[in-house]
Amino acid sequence: MITEVSAVNFRQNLGDMLTQVQYRHDSIVINKDGKPVAALVDAELFARIRRMRERFDALSDRIVKAYSDVPVEEGLAEIDAAVAKERRSKR
Repeated sequence: MITEVSAVNFRQNLGDMLTQVQYRHDSIVINKDGKPVAALVDAELFARIRRMRERFDALSDRIVKAYSDVPVEEGLAEIDAAVAKERRSKR
């Protein structure tokens, strides 16, 4: 379950919210001035997010290296063509 709380409420109830995250594996979104600024998630989920981020960064690096010799305009044209083709196939 995802709970949204204000920063003030979060400060006042930190202990309870840590328990909620640790034992119920809930997530808490902390809002400041009505806008989300942070999230409290259990350590296992955070570790998964971190691994996914590392894999995404590694994949991004591989793509950059693979296309390093392709002129920017040519690369953008190729991306635009692929996006257009995918959009046509979904109609």
